[in-house]
Amino acid sequence: VQVADSGGDSVQAGGSLRLSCTASRYRPDMYCVSWWRKGSGKERERVGSLDSTGATNYVDAVKGRFSISRDNDKSILHLQMNDLKPEETGMYYCDATYRQYCRGGYPLDSDFGVWGQGTQGTVAI
Repeated sequence: VQVADSGGDSVQAGGSLRLSCTASRYRPDMYCVSWWRKGSGKERERVGSLDSTGATNYVDAVKGRFSISRDNDKSILHLQMNDLKPEETGMYYCDATYRQYCRGGYPLDSDFGVWGQGTQGTVAI
């Protein structure tokens, strides 16, 4: 599998962004796919995941505002982010992890996955 991120942009606080993760040689039933964020001076953190059954899960801070979906052709996944906050500025990455290394719908370890190059999302005050 290979993944590539896109869709980053600059928006005002309260605005929305839709990021995309294009996956090649990807079988949805074989991988969990996660979105991560790396802010300046911060640790990389998981935002949400789509597991191999199609179920999604999110960290508490984004529940109700962020959603992960997959196009009908199943090779493009999206992270829809609404009501964005300035502290959510950062480089966003998607990763695909073989299901053997996923538990509870997300990766056991971020080192197990295949990563995109990242796309920058900036939320201005």
